[in-house]
Amino acid sequence: MPRDKHTDLRRQGRIAALQCLFATDICGGLQSSSLDWLAEEEELPERAITFARKLIGDVTVSRSALDQLIQKYAPAWPVAQLAPVDRNILRIALQEMLYRPETPDKTAINEAVELAKMFGSESSSRFVNGVLGSVMAGLEVADLATVGPLS
Repeated sequence: MPRDKHTDLRRQGRIAALQCLFATDICGGLQSSSLDWLAEEEELPERAITFARKLIGDVTVSRSALDQLIQKYAPAWPVAQLAPVDRNILRIALQEMLYRPETPDKTAINEAVELAKMFGSESSSRFVNGVLGSVMAGLEVADLATVGPLS
């Protein structure tokens, strides 16, 4: 079955966003030219660049809240001590899960696991899947708690 071009563009955007956010972590600040350079180097389609730019901006703005959520669901791993790749994969996935209702939670998790397999360590995909699965379960419990008891 041929891949959906929309999915491929979004995956390309996520990969570009991850690479730029990783560079930001390593360099200590956002380099606005890093996405431009990457887009040119990888010959990314405009829709993938637009998606990446939106993800980067949204993750940057929500970074503190995303990191608090990561810390809540992975308390044994201080966010600052996580591998930069894993940390940024989690940030991207959580951004999509929490703030992009057009992205189903399971899609955000699956994409994050794929990014972890591509760019992370041998155990990254299991770690990312575990944290995001816990977040999803926690969010579902919180949603149920606001509904109240069933009659």
